[in-house]
Amino acid sequence: MALFGKTAKQWREDNKGLKGNIRDYASINELICLSNMESLNAVLINEKILQKERLIKLNQIAIQQITILRNVANKIY
Repeated sequence: MALFGKTAKQWREDNKGLKGNIRDYASINELICLSNMESLNAVLINEKILQKERLIKLNQIAIQQITILRNVANKIY
């Protein structure tokens, strides 16, 4: 939800003609960010951060990471 803005179920409903799942259609930058988000989420859970707060933090971090990864890919510093 933090990265793609929708749940896996919502994605499947929106993409009934596609096989697989949202990760199968994600860019390399999205997959890198998703991996980071999973690790960060585990840390936040361990710190007992509420789900709503985690989602907000993870979304903010996802936006930052995707922006950085796009800039690096485009060699804009």
